[in-house]
Amino acid sequence: MKAVILAGGYGTRISEETDLKPKPMIEIGGMPVLWHIMKLYSFYGINEFIICCGYKGYLIKEYFSNYFIHRSDVTIDLGENSVEIHKKLSEPWKVTLVDTGQDTMTGGRLKRISSYVEKEDCFCMTYGDGLADVNISNLIESHRNKGLQATLTATHLPGRFGILDTPHGIVQA
Repeated sequence: MKAVILAGGYGTRISEETDLKPKPMIEIGGMPVLWHIMKLYSFYGINEFIICCGYKGYLIKEYFSNYFIHRSDVTIDLGENSVEIHKKLSEPWKVTLVDTGQDTMTGGRLKRISSYVEKEDCFCMTYGDGLADVNISNLIESHRNKGLQATLTATHLPGRFGILDTPHGIVQA
């Protein structure tokens, strides 16, 4: 089972952060949102990821290219051009990073990574800028039991600015 993560949006509503990095790389607790999403999927046994890169995707590629060295204790001997790894902190993840275009919409991004999931009977897809408390195993089981082509998980959020209850069109105190 693979998880596809859309990580290509501009993040215009939080430009003070996204001028420097893509939304999935904004940190929560010292780690990028993307990492937290991947930890959730990994908890449910999904450790193969396809990340659809777009805006500032090179920063996501650099993050994973240097992940091992950043998460480990190392000694770097510049004179000998060698690196000694002392304490390894790694994840059991296989990460495929695909440049799906800077202005590509969701469907186009999925089309561009289709060759990476074409042999899968089922795969998960999520956005790279949000976290949720979802039981992925239950979600996949429900999807398979119903025999559907796609399953969407969503939540009903409370109104952004409160709710005005007007029974019969009349506001009451």
